[in-house]
Amino acid sequence: MSQLTLDTSYPIGQLTPSIVLYEPSFEGWLSAVFYVYEHRLQHEPALQLFAQDDYAPSLIAQAVSVHKDEDKAERVLIKLNKLLGRSGMRNVLWGFLSEKNNIGTTLFHVIKYAIDYPTRQIMQDVGNLEVLELVQTVKSVGREKHRMEAFVRFEHTTDDIYFARVAPDFNVLPLIGEHFRQRYQDQHWAIYDLTRGYGIYYDKSNSTPSQPAELQTITDLDDAVLRNPASIHSDDEQRYQKFWQGYFTNVNIKERKNPRLHKQYLPQRYWKYLSEKQVVPNAEHLTKRR
Repeated sequence: MSQLTLDTSYPIGQLTPSIVLYEPSFEGWLSAVFYVYEHRLQHEPALQLFAQDDYAPSLIAQAVSVHKDEDKAERVLIKLNKLLGRSGMRNVLWGFLSEKNNIGTTLFHVIKYAIDYPTRQIMQDVGNLEVLELVQTVKSVGREKHRMEAFVRFEHTTDDIYFARVAPDFNVLPLIGEHFRQRYQDQHWAIYDLTRGYGIYYDKSNSTPSQPAELQTITDLDDAVLRNPASIHSDDEQRYQKFWQGYFTNVNIKERKNPRLHKQYLPQRYWKYLSEKQVVPNAEHLTKRR
């Protein structure tokens, strides 16, 4: 025992991982990447990057918080654009929007791979476990984006705004905004993410004949409205919903009902935000008399 004590030392810094905490934004993560390279931590095998609001403090882990720095973030972004190109940066951004607990670390390993091998098409190397995880994550985010574009249901309000509530698994509002901005240029509309507490708003009065208005971010909405959107429905909204529910009820062919397939293409977690799914099963007033 005495010989072991004399001959062996255990540096505390090597027994605990290095944790870099970033402000929960893409610019915050880019600033953390700059910090890592600035302090030559990129080769630390236990290095991890976490969003500050996702990290649970530990008595043994060494952690440092990095403030967002737009200049440093832009320098990293320019470098990554050169290395990864447009499609590679799309993967990085979509991966970040997944908000997975370990996504900051996964993305860092991917971009470190790109920096270490600048001539290699690293996004095609799915034999690399970090790249594979990112590719799979991006596919999941893409599916959620597609579903949100298909399943958003707007409800007309007394303020002449078409309002929709959503609760996506991933932070896809930044990805679906352009889809609705191009489609609904002639009306006021807003989509609010209940899970993340923010939304996007389109004000048609700011548009021009040649250019749709820019999207605005909204964060301060009345909780009572979010819990009970019917409280701000216009006089026509209930009639619109009844028409839509009647159509949905009658267009189905009872003999061809396939609940399992239906849930596969329209997962049940979306149903509470779909007006057609609020129909009572025995709503005879909606059933067409043949």
